[in-house]
Amino acid sequence: MTGRDLAGGRRAPPVLVATAAVLRRRVRLRAIMPAPGPWLRSCIDEEAAHRRLFPWSAVAFGVGILLCFHAGGMPSLWPAIAALLLCAACAIAWRRDHRIVNVFIGLAMVFAGFAAAAARHHAVDAPIVERVIIGQVEGSIENLEERERGMRAVIRVTAIEGLAPEWTPGRVRLTLREGEHLAPGDHIRARARLMPPPEAAWPGGYDFARSAYFQGIGGVGSILGPIRTVEPPAAPGLGDRLRAKIDAARVEATRRIASVIGGQPGAVAAALVTGKRGLISEETNEALRAAGIYHIVSISGLHMVLAAGTIFWLTRAFLALAPPLALGWPLKKIAAIAAIMGALAYCIFSGAQVATVRAVIMTGVMLGAVLFDRPALSMRNLAIAALIVMTLEPETILGPSFQMSFSAVVGLIAGAEWMRMRGGAPRPPADMIGRGLRWMAAGMAGIATTTIIATIATGPFAAYHFQIANPYGLVGNGLALPIVSMIVMPAAVIGMLTYPFGLDAAAWSLMGHAVAQVLAAAAWVEGFAGSNVPVAAFSTGALGLMVIALLAGTLFVSRLRRFAIIPAALGFLAAANPDRPDILVDREGAGAAIRGQDGRLVILGNPGAFVIEQWLKADGDARAADDPSLSDGVSCDALGCVAVLGSDGLGPERFVSLVRERRAFAEDCARATIVITPIAAPAFCAPEILIDRARLHREGAVAIHFGEDGARIESVRRPEETRPWLARNAALHAAERRNALHGDGSDDPPESGDEGPP
Repeated sequence: MTGRDLAGGRRAPPVLVATAAVLRRRVRLRAIMPAPGPWLRSCIDEEAAHRRLFPWSAVAFGVGILLCFHAGGMPSLWPAIAALLLCAACAIAWRRDHRIVNVFIGLAMVFAGFAAAAARHHAVDAPIVERVIIGQVEGSIENLEERERGMRAVIRVTAIEGLAPEWTPGRVRLTLREGEHLAPGDHIRARARLMPPPEAAWPGGYDFARSAYFQGIGGVGSILGPIRTVEPPAAPGLGDRLRAKIDAARVEATRRIASVIGGQPGAVAAALVTGKRGLISEETNEALRAAGIYHIVSISGLHMVLAAGTIFWLTRAFLALAPPLALGWPLKKIAAIAAIMGALAYCIFSGAQVATVRAVIMTGVMLGAVLFDRPALSMRNLAIAALIVMTLEPETILGPSFQMSFSAVVGLIAGAEWMRMRGGAPRPPADMIGRGLRWMAAGMAGIATTTIIATIATGPFAAYHFQIANPYGLVGNGLALPIVSMIVMPAAVIGMLTYPFGLDAAAWSLMGHAVAQVLAAAAWVEGFAGSNVPVAAFSTGALGLMVIALLAGTLFVSRLRRFAIIPAALGFLAAANPDRPDILVDREGAGAAIRGQDGRLVILGNPGAFVIEQWLKADGDARAADDPSLSDGVSCDALGCVAVLGSDGLGPERFVSLVRERRAFAEDCARATIVITPIAAPAFCAPEILIDRARLHREGAVAIHFGEDGARIESVRRPEETRPWLARNAALHAAERRNALHGDGSDDPPESGDEGPP
C-alpha cells in the first residue's frame, strides 16, 4: 500500500502504511527463515539420531546436585527419591511418546542428582570442632605428608580432652614441627591446638570448611608439645591397617625418589608418583602457575592417561613378541585390562584423591569401551564417567578440579568430532624422512590444538576460582607436555615397576633430568612480562552463562549449537564488568580492606597475609600482601585504625573505623560512618553500618557494596542459614543425630559451660 492507494488519490493513514510494511517484511522473513516449531523439532530429532540426548542426562544430574547444595540446612533424602520414582513411573506410562519420555527422564535425573547429594550429606555427617580447643588429642595417623618445614598429618581421632564422644570429630588435620620418627598407622597422643575448619575469606571465595566436611575432617590445628606413641584402645581393623600400609609405602617412595633426584626436581617427581606435594616450594608452584602448567603436579587425567597408555603399550608390545599369542589372542583387550589394573593401582598408591579417582574412572570407562569394541573417546563415555563421579562424590561438582577436567575433555572430544567431520584431502606418499617430518609436525600441531582448546574450555573456571589468567599457557604447555608425555611419565611407570627390585635409580634419574627441563621451561616463561594476569572475581551467574555456552557448543551437533554465542557473550560481558566490593571484613574482625581514593584496596588492622592475598586476588590486584601502598591513607594507633572510603562520585565521603579497644567506641561511633570491631559493640554505638563480633559470628566474612541505592551487604553465610559444615551449627546437628538415634528430644544442645561446644 502506497501513500496514494486510496480512492480519490487521498494519502493512506500512517498506521496502515506501517502495518503494510511490517507484513511485507514478515513475508520476506518467512521465505528465508523456517517456522520455529518444525525447525526445533528437526534439531531435536537430529540430536536424537546422533544419540546426543544421553549426555544431557549427566547435565541434569549435576543440576540436581547444585540445587541440593543451594538448599538450606541438611537436605532431606526421601522427598527426592519419591519424586524420582514418580518421574520414572510417568516415563513408563508415556513411553510411546519419546518427547514426553525424554522430559520425564530429564526430571528424574535432576531428582536423582539431588538424592545423591543428600545421601552424601548424611553419609559424611560428623561432629566438628565448635571453638578453639587446647588439650590432649589421641588417635591414629591416617595420612602423613612431609613439607618444606615440618609435617602435616590427618589423625583418626579416638579422644579429645574436654569433648564428650558425641562431640568428638572423626578426623582432624594437624601440623607437626618434627615427626620423622612417626609413620602412618602409629597411635599417638599429644597436646594440640584445634579450631574449626576456616570458612571463606570473602563471600564467594573458597570454602575450606565445606571441603573439610566432605573429607570427614572436623578440626584443624597444630601440635604444641612432644608426641608420644601409645597403644591404641582397640586393635585397628583390616581397612585401617591396609590404609596405613599404603600411606607408609607412599611416604617411603616419596623419600626414595626425592633423595635420588634431589632438589625441586625430586620434589616434583615424587609428587607425580605418590601424590604428596608437600616438598614442592612455593617458588616452584608460582613458576608452574605462571607457565600455565601447574596441572602437571596434580595427578589427574593427563597422568592417568599417560600411565595407563604406557602400561597398555608395554603389555601389548611384550605379548606381541610371541607369534602364537599375537595371532591367536586378543592382545588389545588384554592390554586394556592390564592398563585398567595399572591405573587403579596408580590411583590407590597416589592417595586416591578426588581428582585421581575421577581420572581413573574416566580412564576405566574409556578403556572399558575397548573391551566391548566401542569408540573410546565419545561424549557418551564421558557422560557415563561424569555420572559415576558425581554419584560417588557429588560435592566435586563445586570444585575447580572436576569443572576444569571435564570441561577440557568435553572440549577436546567436540574438537575431534569437528575435525573428523571436516576430514581432509589425502596426502601423497612420502619417504621415511617425509613421514618422520609429518609425524613431528602432526605432533606439534596436536599439542598446540589441544592446548588452545583446553585453555579456552577451562579458562572461565580458572579465572572464577583462582582469579588469574596465564596468557603464555600455550608456550608453557608446548614446551612441557612433550617432555612429560614422552619421558617423565614413562620413566615414572618404569621406576615403579623396578622399585620393588631396587633397580629403580636409573629410571628416577632419567625422570629427574626431564622434570628439571620442565621446571627450567616454567621459570623461563615466568620471566615474560605479564605471565600472571590478575582477574577480578566475577559472579556465579556469569560463570553459569559461560557453562551453558560451553555445553551448548559441545554437546549439540545440530544447528542449536549456534545459540551458544548468546550466553557466551552475556557471560563474558558480565565477567568483564564485575561488581567489586568497596569494603571487605575478615571473618574474625581482625582487619578490613576498603577502597581508597585511588580506587585500590587499602588494609585496616591485621587480618593476616593469607586473607590479604585472597582479597587482592578477588579484586584483580597484583600487589603482594606486604606492599607498602596497602597502608596509604590509613591511620592506626593502639585503639584502632581509621580511613576514608573513596566516594567514586557516589555520595559523600564515608569514614571507616576499625575499633580494637572499648575505649575507642565513644569517639569512633560518633564520627565514623562504618564501624568494624572484633568485640561486642555497646548499645550506644549506632553508625550507618556496624560490623561487630555478634554479626561476624552469625554471618562470617562480610563484603559491602555502595551504589546509587545505598549499601548492599553480602556475607559468607546468611543469618538464618544452617549448614552441617558451619561450626556454629555443630551442636544443633549433633543433637539432631542423637534424637534420631534415641527417638526422643531429651538431648538438647549444651549450653555454655557444659561438656561440649558452647
